[in-house]
Amino acid sequence: MDLVEKQLSSEQVYQGGFLKVHKDRVRLPDGAEAHREYITHPGAVAVLAMTEDGKLIMERQYRYPAGRAFLEIPAGKLDPDEAPENTARRELLEETGYTAGEWIYLGTAYPCIGYSNEKISYYLARGLVAGERRLDEGEFLEVLSMPLTEVFDLALTGDICDSKSIVGLHWLAAYLEGRLQGATV
Repeated sequence: MDLVEKQLSSEQVYQGGFLKVHKDRVRLPDGAEAHREYITHPGAVAVLAMTEDGKLIMERQYRYPAGRAFLEIPAGKLDPDEAPENTARRELLEETGYTAGEWIYLGTAYPCIGYSNEKISYYLARGLVAGERRLDEGEFLEVLSMPLTEVFDLALTGDICDSKSIVGLHWLAAYLEGRLQGATV
């Protein structure tokens, strides 16, 4: 069965600092026409930064669209022409002050497929060395070092509830159990 929707026209209806909103006209598989509204996003990374004693570096950050603070894994958007693994290194340093001696790519996920093309690449960072944070202007967050078992429990109770962190924790668990191979970068 052909499920592809063919673009007939495309209009950018908004451009912000890094997001763009489009409204397209498409031909559906049955020949009918429909409109699709979606956001284009430059892409992002998420980092599961693990200490030698089995703790995970977490952040508490206020997220304006949801109107509350979230406990989450470090993450950030790609700059133009920046490789995801370089973004991961940059974001970990900027947000937490840590650098890592070992980087393992775990996978890529699309968090909002109904309205965005955003994709997030996930990395495990080990061999951490603490340093000084370099937060972006207007960025405020708290850095925490938490036992891995506690982080997994908080995800199960809903205290960690953003999809980025839940996917990352799922892949981290699979990697630690030997069910996900990962790739050194």
